[in-house]
Amino acid sequence: MPASLIERLGHAADTRAIILNADDYGMCRAANTAISQLLDAGHLDSATIMMPCSWAADAAAFAARRHDLDVGVHLVLTSEWDRYRWRPLTGILSSLVDAEGYFPRTVREVEQQAADDDVAAELDLQVEAALSAGVDVTHLDNHMGSVYGLETGRNFLGSVLELAARHGLPFRLPRYAAGYGIDEALQPVLDQAVTAADAAGVVIPDRLWTHPFELAGEATAQQETYEHVRDGFIDLLRTVPAGVTEVYLHPMIDGPELRGTVDYAAIKRGYELRLLTDPLVAQAITAEGLVRIGWRALRDLQRAPAGSRDGTPADSSGETR
Repeated sequence: MPASLIERLGHAADTRAIILNADDYGMCRAANTAISQLLDAGHLDSATIMMPCSWAADAAAFAARRHDLDVGVHLVLTSEWDRYRWRPLTGILSSLVDAEGYFPRTVREVEQQAADDDVAAELDLQVEAALSAGVDVTHLDNHMGSVYGLETGRNFLGSVLELAARHGLPFRLPRYAAGYGIDEALQPVLDQAVTAADAAGVVIPDRLWTHPFELAGEATAQQETYEHVRDGFIDLLRTVPAGVTEVYLHPMIDGPELRGTVDYAAIKRGYELRLLTDPLVAQAITAEGLVRIGWRALRDLQRAPAGSRDGTPADSSGETR
């Protein structure tokens, strides 16, 4: 039986590893301030930059100065807010924009209208933009799941996996659907995608978990409290099984800038910033014996000599022994 991912990374088979990742780096100043501070303080294991967004240059400049941190690219094909939107790096004369000249608001629109060649060119340019800015890109993931085919069944994983393989980068594609945030009924479809990733030599995590994007009862008398969100997040951590589980969040500073940027969920994003610095969350991670790792470890595995990727040590010539 092939070694599991956690074993190939040099850990015991029963190790419960997590990657705490922040999405939407570069989206706005509220995101950058929070995420940069969290990365610097060690409260996050990684983050991913939205290169088409207005504050991407600021996030990339921070990442270029800090190659000790794990920073990847958050591949973007959608622009979901009403008051703040972004356009493709490849320009607006393509199938990637709506009538207003921005990325579409919904994943369904992307799946219905985007041409494969336009998607491939745009995602390639987003990665190249990060590399050109000096970012030591550690991994790839995707904004709003727009490449997975979750709405109509039409996906863009071929382009993503080719891009990931060409640059030697792992990609956020869960091997298993069970857990938080993914419908287990998707497992048969996911199996096909996993087979393609394995064939391309792209390293993927075992699971991808998150908690509800929106705050229950937001702007009502029944609005969910921070304590309730925190307790739910601790419950999530307690159920992490053996293997590698990425837990992704959207931490931002909840203030006038963010509330003028997003249409909803500003409070929740502020809560997620608090979660990552909450001593009770840190205590739960320690008490559960969870091992925090970064995407760089997965990238190192993907870029290792072929014979050593199964966990067999390699000598200095790259030959296994």
